[in-house]
Amino acid sequence: MNISLPNNTGWLKFAIDITLASATAWGAFAMRLGLPIPALYRRSELMYILLSLIVKIAVGLAFKLHKQSWRNIGVRDLTTIGRAVATFALLMATISFLLGGYYRIPRSIPLIDALLLLTAWGGARLAVRLFSEGSVRKLGGGSNKRVLVVGAGEAGTMIVREMLRHPESRLIPVGFLDDDPGKRNATFLGYPVFGSVDQLGSVAQSQGVDEILIAIPSVQGDAIRSILETARRVKVPARIIPGIWEVLSGKVNISSIRNVEVEENVEVEDLLNRDPVRLDLDAIAGYIRGKTILITGAGGSIGSEIVRQMLPFDPKQLVLVGRGENSLFQIEQELKTDYDAPPFTVIVADVRNRERLERLFRRFRPDVVFHAAAHKHVPLMEANPEEAILNNVCGTANLAELSLEYGTEVFVNISTDKAVNPTSVMGASKRVAEMVVRNAAEKAAPKSAFVSVRFGNVLGSRGSVIPTFKEQISRGGPVTVTHPDMTRYFMTIPEAAQLVLQAGGMRRNGSVFVLDMGEPVKIVDLARDLIKLSGLEPEVDIPIAFTGVRPGEKLYEELLTAEEGTEASHFKKIFIAKNNDLPEGFEKLLEMLCTAAKAEERDEIRSILGEIITGCLINQENESC
Repeated sequence: MNISLPNNTGWLKFAIDITLASATAWGAFAMRLGLPIPALYRRSELMYILLSLIVKIAVGLAFKLHKQSWRNIGVRDLTTIGRAVATFALLMATISFLLGGYYRIPRSIPLIDALLLLTAWGGARLAVRLFSEGSVRKLGGGSNKRVLVVGAGEAGTMIVREMLRHPESRLIPVGFLDDDPGKRNATFLGYPVFGSVDQLGSVAQSQGVDEILIAIPSVQGDAIRSILETARRVKVPARIIPGIWEVLSGKVNISSIRNVEVEENVEVEDLLNRDPVRLDLDAIAGYIRGKTILITGAGGSIGSEIVRQMLPFDPKQLVLVGRGENSLFQIEQELKTDYDAPPFTVIVADVRNRERLERLFRRFRPDVVFHAAAHKHVPLMEANPEEAILNNVCGTANLAELSLEYGTEVFVNISTDKAVNPTSVMGASKRVAEMVVRNAAEKAAPKSAFVSVRFGNVLGSRGSVIPTFKEQISRGGPVTVTHPDMTRYFMTIPEAAQLVLQAGGMRRNGSVFVLDMGEPVKIVDLARDLIKLSGLEPEVDIPIAFTGVRPGEKLYEELLTAEEGTEASHFKKIFIAKNNDLPEGFEKLLEMLCTAAKAEERDEIRSILGEIITGCLINQENESC
């Protein structure tokens, strides 16, 4: 057995357990033989107490009982205690039998001791939990908040349990609202279901509610807006818990409830005009479990989310590569403190440095590579085209070539809808990066998969419109939009990460995967929704200003070229672009492009891009493809 000693916080619990263990050993003799214990058994009693205490210490350490959170004790924890006590009973019964010739130890003593031990250890933990939950009702002062929970499902009951376990939050549940007729007049965790959601206003006023908690994580944006309108009418602030994926992943607790009335806490899922895409993640386990995974851009929005979402699939080790030390430090600290992470190594490195990358591949020999490192800002890359090529194209080529050389099984490149009919250097660089991966796929070993994943704008990622809009709203406006007709496809960060993970599991070598993201959204509508969700009125409290289309931008983004078309995959939300042909002499053109980028020959860069991407002219006047 793997025995670990208590840390500083575990010594008190460990000492209480041992004290109770000593008492139950003495109690077993008292129950079996009565008080006072006959003199004939006193020598046996002392020996039994000593031996049983040694066994109980060993069993407690082996089952890590000192690491249990008594305030949050649950059925699984009690089951662990039961297994530990059963192990003790078996060991002590054997020891007592072997010592039978030397000491008078009744055979029932170990069993009685075990039953008392189970009661003592389990009871102590339950007492702490009950005291902790009960104290929420005893909190004094005027800062307590009476909370009405909208939704009496798994998410709602889970969050009420969290309130009871965390009296320091000063949140006191008063009951639920739910549209399910089967839940009417029922109670959950001792709290009543007052009625349906359309009774929100009257129930909030009659119950003296200080706050409304929306615990229906799968609800669409229109329903959330309706609830928020009612909350504003009765002047009660509303908050919402994260999506159901986070609930099932165990991420929901008091600290993860988000406020949709205060602008800096508005969450991007509330702005989707469709249900968030939930993919079948079972296929991921087969190529992640027990593998060495290398992620570039690991500190970025998508790269870090890929790291988080692959953790349940038990990778062997993670190699987190990035150029920004601050973002890498953040994901490193998160893995250390918030997750039971596998072994991982954080490396500051640039994908443009092939020699550095080769040393990493030689050292770790990754089985799977997720390539999320890229320059993505269209106007900045338009002004610095050589950087777009060196990072997005040449860096991708370095990784793809080394992945081939070192036998990587799965390579997933993250692309963008701006790669379709590109009118910007950034979009063109990502299109060429797709070709680089397609070229590598033709050289890949059997059963290997080199693929690209193409999706639209990621809501909430660094540098996206949402953080910009939030900052502008917090300053009182105006919110700036480039053009009233500007539209984009949008997805959430978790959706993007799940698509990337799913694409690797589909093993379609050379494919470009495209996510069905519904209808495109007007940027100005997104701005208006964000202002409303912040409790303000567009053009009344916060003005909207149009600044004009920036260099390299399109009014409308596309996910496919006219020639590509799609074929369906066995996941209804994922399609595969059909046309992935490479231009003649691609490898020579690629070499020329990287050479021009290193020499900062901008006109040559644009000229070569026009040769590689058939029918596309990228120049300083932003002529369209």
